[in-house]
Amino acid sequence: MSQVSMFSSGQEFANLLVSSDLLHDSWFTISDLRSHPYLNNPILFKVYPYHSNGAIVAFVSSPICNLQKEMVSSEELEGSQSPFEFISTKLNPHFSVNKAAITLFASLVNELSALKEKLGNASPLIITGVSLGGSVASLFTLWLLKDNNKRPTCITFGSPLLGDSGLQQAISERPSWNSCFLHVVSNQDPIPRSLVSPTNVFAGSIPQSCIYNPFGMFLLCSDSDCSCFEEPESVLDIMMEMNLNSQHQDNCFLPFNYEQVLERLKHKIIFKGASQLFHFSVDQLQAGIDLQLEAIGIGGQLSWQQTSNINPLRTKVKKRVEESFAKKRSVIDPGKKLNKMKLAMAWLEWYMKVTLNEGGYVDSYKRSDFRSRDAVKSRQEIVKHQRVLNKYWKTKVAEVEEMPQSEKAAFRTRWLYAGTNYRRMVEPLDIAEYYMKSGNIDYVNLGRSEHYKKLEEWRKEDNPSGSGNDRRKPVCLTEDSCFWAYVEEAIINSERLREGTLEEKENAREYLVNFGEYVINMIRSYSVSSEIFHPHSSFMKWWKDYRQDILSCLSNLPLAFYMENGEYQSYA
Repeated sequence: MSQVSMFSSGQEFANLLVSSDLLHDSWFTISDLRSHPYLNNPILFKVYPYHSNGAIVAFVSSPICNLQKEMVSSEELEGSQSPFEFISTKLNPHFSVNKAAITLFASLVNELSALKEKLGNASPLIITGVSLGGSVASLFTLWLLKDNNKRPTCITFGSPLLGDSGLQQAISERPSWNSCFLHVVSNQDPIPRSLVSPTNVFAGSIPQSCIYNPFGMFLLCSDSDCSCFEEPESVLDIMMEMNLNSQHQDNCFLPFNYEQVLERLKHKIIFKGASQLFHFSVDQLQAGIDLQLEAIGIGGQLSWQQTSNINPLRTKVKKRVEESFAKKRSVIDPGKKLNKMKLAMAWLEWYMKVTLNEGGYVDSYKRSDFRSRDAVKSRQEIVKHQRVLNKYWKTKVAEVEEMPQSEKAAFRTRWLYAGTNYRRMVEPLDIAEYYMKSGNIDYVNLGRSEHYKKLEEWRKEDNPSGSGNDRRKPVCLTEDSCFWAYVEEAIINSERLREGTLEEKENAREYLVNFGEYVINMIRSYSVSSEIFHPHSSFMKWWKDYRQDILSCLSNLPLAFYMENGEYQSYA
């Protein structure tokens, strides 16, 4: 992956996270738990059902909990109730964690041990928390990661840094662990920055034994924008700068409301960097850094004096990134390909958003010949990333099929969520491409790649009862990745119903009846994206162009009533 790609993807990946339901659902559980009485408990936790087979475990700390700078070493933890000796590695045998966080975790260790067993095969499994509750959420996630069959996602809001460089490096040795953590940080919240800089609330210089280091992905937010950063030293540098620019320099740590941040950002998804994804300045790495710093309120429209102050930060971040890439050139990075796939998926997510008003990304992809030069160029980039993703997952699925059964099960558990998202986002584009070729029919049986079939098969085995039975709003990505193939077949069969032979008409009528039942079931379970009802979508075009023919087959079926009564207009 190029240096520019890494930085341009930061804002795109931030968009993907902010526009999804995951952050909002996680914050909802925290808000609910905060409303419970603490009594004499320094920390509360609660398990919330999530989809049909998943769970969100939320942690919140009492307002009376004190944030301390002191750490506890891994040697001191040995023999205690805190079961974290497994974190140590040969390369990083020693680490330290925040004393307040480990003390809170120790107070819950018996209850969390029982919870660990109860969670079983919950999927997806989200661990979340705010402030020191986020620190405990991170510790619980690390404990869960000890078991290879568990793959939780940890989302913290305004959580202070947890440990030293030993902890950060030990976690970074396992790329699959590091990618489990997402830390949401507002530049208006002083708590996550409180252990970062000598100029923070703990006045004076910080002793060497109390220097904290970040791990995981950081979603850094300002009032208007956000961006993702993962390189640890860059995160530290940027958070130090946020500290210097902050007006919150006192000891008053009031609870910060991230709901307002998430709502503001959801309505201000960042596209200002989109046009620059194709055209970069001579110093491309610096341009990428400037874009991300501007997104979180550092840089942008500055006076001469402010520019002179911010330039050292830009230079420092650039140096950190270059050093990071130099290290990665000499060491095999197991997560490198995965990071490249994240970038490709971020591109597709961007494409989905910018084509929303054109009938959705699938139909926009099909209509590329009738669009502007810039739009065609965008599509060419999407095709490139589509090819990259397909090649990666075809290879990955083939590798899994060759594994011993025990290893195969562990891999499938670890990668299934990413594979399912890939299939639901990319296969519709493959379907569009298939039907754009004249004469192609029956994609599901004649054109579908084996790796898609395997990914779908694994998903069904992992969740045989299906998901979304308790869903109350449409999914962002249609769950059945073959939905658009069935729409294309409905168009073909509607044409046969008009002009085909008697046998073709009978077969077409049977197909349309089955299709109508399939669609209404998808609608009722909120398993299709609302984009299918966009006036320019293929589905709505099918309904409008063949309405009379369709009604001759479906007049007594629920889909006909649903469409004729205009109920689809409130599907949201």
